[in-house]
Amino acid sequence: MPKQPEKPKEVQYSPESYSFFENVWEVARLVPRGRVTSYGAIARYLGTGRSARMVGWAMNAVDKSKLKVPAHRVVNSQGLLTGKHHFKTPDLMQALLEKEKVKVKNDQVVDFKKLFWDPMKELEL
Repeated sequence: MPKQPEKPKEVQYSPESYSFFENVWEVARLVPRGRVTSYGAIARYLGTGRSARMVGWAMNAVDKSKLKVPAHRVVNSQGLLTGKHHFKTPDLMQALLEKEKVKVKNDQVVDFKKLFWDPMKELEL
């Protein structure tokens, strides 16, 4: 009697399996409501500390993700809404942050240091 084929094992993806943009989106999805992180913080967490600009490109391409990614929670290292022009309207990024009780003044997150979510600390490897 022929041997029955084994049932396929469930595929488990490691972070190395995903593309860089997908890794960025996965980290951005972990930023809690009412908190913000930076492009550089995500890059450092992913082990590519000098690629903050690429993180920005990933956030600009978030519409290609099949997952819901809160791109509005990712700002520059001073808390500036530098990515706001990539939203449907220039005011949408601020509106989404304010909906989460994050105050923004002159395109900058108020109390940025207090609200900053650092994946290196929050997601200990």
